[in-house]
Amino acid sequence: MSAFSDLPLVIEPAELATRLSAAELILVDLSSAARYAEGHIPDARWVDGKRTQLGQPPAPGLLPELAQLEALFGELGHRADAVYVVYDDEGGGWAGRFIWLLDVIGHGRYHFLNGGLQAWMSEGRELSQAVPAQARGSASLTLHDEPSASRAYLQSRLGAADLAVWDARAPDEFSGAKVLAARGGHVPGAVNFEWTAGMDPQRGLRIRADMAEVLERLGITRDKEVITHCQTHRRSGFTYVVAKALGYPRVKAYAGSWSEWGNLPDTPIEH
Repeated sequence: MSAFSDLPLVIEPAELATRLSAAELILVDLSSAARYAEGHIPDARWVDGKRTQLGQPPAPGLLPELAQLEALFGELGHRADAVYVVYDDEGGGWAGRFIWLLDVIGHGRYHFLNGGLQAWMSEGRELSQAVPAQARGSASLTLHDEPSASRAYLQSRLGAADLAVWDARAPDEFSGAKVLAARGGHVPGAVNFEWTAGMDPQRGLRIRADMAEVLERLGITRDKEVITHCQTHRRSGFTYVVAKALGYPRVKAYAGSWSEWGNLPDTPIEH
């Protein structure tokens, strides 16, 4: 019986604080290197967010190679009975992307720390500068397609009544006023709700309490397949977790995101 088995996907700092010594816990910090060095949740292992991405232009947000993922999870001491708790210092972009990675490798035992480091610190909780030793094992992983939408898959679904494309970029990126690829604009039919608008700055960047109602008003409803993206699937890491936490049954991330879609010559675009 895991110490975490009775908890939802999104957990609070108090729930983590009483479980820091649990044997099954792998605590992952995706904050900046400087922030981690300054102080992190005790026993948290730092992961450079860039290691969760392929990192090659024109679409750096694509999934890393299997060997890269096996090296990363090997260093973390990955095992079948591990429970991951994941956080960052920005409200959940990188942390959410890591949750998506766990879905990709078929490991469903995880939790997202609501508000991440900001919420933890706002409650005056303990920080540490000690760095846990890297694990020396190797991880043998199997990748699963279900959590991901390829460019071809997304394009094949455009116009479907049961599809909601959640674009987590800023409004000026969505409109095409700010162009960060060969072409600007958005995926036809996409709904724009910027990722940080889903956070409550008064509550340590926790997920807004009214997110279910917000998404309902936007037409991002649980009867639809939700495909979320941004520029490189970092910001949409947060929106991916939000949809999953609200119990949406069909959630995918488009990891290629706008850096892929907007750099292709023939993908359909709206402004």
